[in-house]
Amino acid sequence: MSKQGFTTRQVHADRILNKPEHGAVHASRTNSVLFEFDDAQGIIDVFQGKKAGHVYGRSSSSSVAALQNMLNDLEGGAGALCYATGMAAISSTLLSLLKAGDHIIVSQYLFGNTRSFMNTLADLGIHISFVDVTSLEAVREVYQPNTRMVYTETVANPVTQVADLQAIGRYCNERNVLLVVDNTMTPPPLFYGKDVGASLTVTSLTKYIAGHGNVLGGAVVDTGLYDWTGYPNIAPAYQVAEPHQWGLTQMKKKGLRDMGATLSADAAHAISVGMETLALRMQRACFNAMKLATFLDNHPAVARVYYPGLSDHPQHFVARELLQEGYGAILSLDLQGDADPVAFLNALNLVITATHLGDTRTLALPVAPTIFYENGKAGREEMGITESMIRVSVGIEDIDDLVGDFEAALSEVSQR
Repeated sequence: MSKQGFTTRQVHADRILNKPEHGAVHASRTNSVLFEFDDAQGIIDVFQGKKAGHVYGRSSSSSVAALQNMLNDLEGGAGALCYATGMAAISSTLLSLLKAGDHIIVSQYLFGNTRSFMNTLADLGIHISFVDVTSLEAVREVYQPNTRMVYTETVANPVTQVADLQAIGRYCNERNVLLVVDNTMTPPPLFYGKDVGASLTVTSLTKYIAGHGNVLGGAVVDTGLYDWTGYPNIAPAYQVAEPHQWGLTQMKKKGLRDMGATLSADAAHAISVGMETLALRMQRACFNAMKLATFLDNHPAVARVYYPGLSDHPQHFVARELLQEGYGAILSLDLQGDADPVAFLNALNLVITATHLGDTRTLALPVAPTIFYENGKAGREEMGITESMIRVSVGIEDIDDLVGDFEAALSEVSQR
């Protein structure tokens, strides 16, 4: 990666990496489904993986390739693939790399939709151990000879448990096991998967990367650290390119060509434009989250605040080591006593009640009856989710306005 500053690189990434035609600063949106070859041997070589190129829009296009170049540069990886949504990136990656009979170790704190997909994998014959990823020992205890992967988020959503990624990364390297890190909550410049030895990072581009709640997308980046020649599930047909590309080749063939989770050209363009201000938005959102968490933590109407930036957070020092420029912009809280979370949310005027995160606007919702409803009470307890928990995705508004909105809402519910 260049030694230039993060935002400088992001603002100029599209024009420098992709060299758009006619002096444009953004790659053009190519909506073509088919791609012509003057020499018929060319289409043969691309189909067989001997040469890079586009043959059909479901698998790749110049618009999506331009975004992939930028995301790969962002993470300093060996290559990237984009998908229609974050869940498409996760499901396509895991379905492409795992087989019935494999075993994977998974964070017990996974976000609800990802947890639900793990249950789908179990239905397909993949063995799953859910563990407390804040403890390396918990990972060690469930390792098996057929373990192929450890899958975890950096910071869990919504209770903000922080995985011990440095230790887990070293262990995965010792065992030659894939470490797949969901970096949605803490994108660069907060955290780089490569720094902890991650094999792959997955992310919902919908959230902080795009940043404005107006486009869906997902991505996987191969950090280049994993030796795919030692991974038993790579099909011989995909071992034709350089070995460091074997994983991406299989994920592209299976996840995009076969499963069809294709990102559109228009979505790729919107994401690339949103990404230009990633560092600026993250800096402001993290600043706001720290201020808001501190205010809430000292308010008598709030029973507990969950935020890694607070000194009494169980993994505060792990977060301080892992996260480079802030503790993220997600926090959760429990109200005191029998205060009604719905009444509190309804009392907020500036904050939007919505199921999303990583937006420029501050969003909040009641966790148990919405995004984790299907997990059941026992499942929520295992993840540390209380029945009255409220999750807040902090935006980039002026902090005094945000604090004022929460203060007024807390005052209103306290008087009832």
